[in-house]
Parts: sequence; C-alpha cells; structure tokens
Amino acid sequence: MTEIIQQVINGITLGSTYALIALGYTMVYGIIQLINFAHGEIFMFGAFAGLFIVTVLGITNLYLAILGAMLFSMLLGIVIEFIAYRPLRGSSRLSALISAIGVSIFLSSLMVLIRGANVTSFPTQELFELKNIEFMGLSISNLQIAIILISAGLMLGLELFVKYTKTGRAMRASSQDVDATALMGVNVNSIISITFAIGSGLAAAGGVLWGLNFSSIHPYMGLMAGLKAFAAAVLGGIGSIPGAMFGGIFLGVAETLGIASGLSKYKDAFAFTILIIVLLFRPTGLFGRKISKKV
Repeated sequence: MTEIIQQVINGITLGSTYALIALGYTMVYGIIQLINFAHGEIFMFGAFAGLFIVTVLGITNLYLAILGAMLFSMLLGIVIEFIAYRPLRGSSRLSALISAIGVSIFLSSLMVLIRGANVTSFPTQELFELKNIEFMGLSISNLQIAIILISAGLMLGLELFVKYTKTGRAMRASSQDVDATALMGVNVNSIISITFAIGSGLAAAGGVLWGLNFSSIHPYMGLMAGLKAFAAAVLGGIGSIPGAMFGGIFLGVAETLGIASGLSKYKDAFAFTILIIVLLFRPTGLFGRKISKKV
C-alpha cells in the first residue's frame, strides 16, 4: 500500500506538468476550435528559456526563472497566433491544423539549429536545494512538493482569473459565441491573443518544472509531452479548464502506476490507450458537454 501511495505522489508530480500544458490546448480550443499542435514546442522553448535565464543571465531564483520563461513564451505564443493562425481564421480547420503542424516542426528544428539535438542538463541544483522528507514509510522530496504547489497555484490563479476578471468574462463569452461577443463591443482579436499568451505562459512554467524534475531537456521533448497533454485535455473534456487539470493529474498517475507495475516499455502508450477509451465511450470527455450548434 505504501508503494502505491508513493507512486501516486510521483504521478501527481508528473501529472501537474501535463495539466499545465493541457490548459493551453483546452483554452485555445474553447475559443477558436483549434488544436494548437505547436503548443508542445512552446513548452520546450519555455524550458530552454529557463535554462538561458539560469546559465547565461545568472539568475538562480526559481520563481524569477519561471516568471522569465513564462514572459518569453507568452510573447512567443502571441507572435505565433498573429503570424500563423490569425490569417487563417476564416479558412477551414484543416488549413489551421496544417499551419499548427508546420509551426511545430519549425520550432523544434529551430531549437536544434540553436542548441543541437543532444540532451542538455538542466541546473536543478542551482535552482533548488534538494531534500528528502520521510513520512510514514514514504519518501517525498521537497522538489516534488514545490512542483505540485507551484502548479496548483498557477491553475488556481487561472481559474480565478477566468471567473472573476473582465478579461476572463470576455474569454468565457468568446468561447460561447465569438460573433455575438464581437457585436457586444469586445475586441475578440485581443482576447484570442491573451488566451494564447496565458496558455503559452503556463506551458513554459510546465517546461521549467519538467526540467527541474528530470534534470534534463532536449529540443524534441515537446512532441511526446504535448501529445500526452492533448490526450489529458480530451480526457477531461476539451474546452474545460477543470477537465484539463483533472486529465493531466489522472494521466500522470496512470503512467506512473503503469511504470511501477513493470510496463515501463509501454509508458507512452498509456495516454493514447486512455484517449481511445474515452473517445469510444464518452467523446465529450469526463467534464465536457455536448453543444448543439444553431443553424
């Protein structure tokens, strides 16, 4: 029983990162019905931005490193939306999807050109003094606690922002009906840019926390992490913020328990197996709801 609880804690740590990435997918889809497949690469760029802040700028404060990475990725998200997605907003979804895949390949190739394809060590020791806490037979590191608390704080902050701010209300209105929201005087373009910025910032925070947790990053890390986060968003209900949070945590726990049971070779398959099961039996996800379009 202790071993299971230990793996659940490890899974929540991993799942917190998936949840931060999944939020970007679900927020963007909720407003413009676009699956931003470049989102995993924004997560990767956020991790490298954190690395740059620590190793080049010499800033070893964890929270400043996360904040700097978030600001960089927020700007990157706005630029990507303006260049790659906004001109195609009136086009078919297939055109936007192809554009998203193109941006994803471009960003990963750009990072390979800048840093090379090799795995890079992340300066975990410089940012965080690791300690293990023994409690009732469990071994929990203070880093795990920090990752869970930081992720929870960011997710709670997003939930409060969306529910209780003017911009958040505009985002919720846009997710219901973009055209009607525009007729009410809301600058929909700005709301969409803000949505991309927030989602990208959360992904960057996830990238830094990922680097802290695994002590290494590489230019292709966004591919699999992004696909798993997408599966988490679909599991929770694409377009649902609480659903993305739950889906990420659930996926992290399921993956960790699978590895602990001796199925480490198939750890990347768990996310997609869960995705297939959800699509078969509940296509709207656990927290999603079916919406009838008006003709």
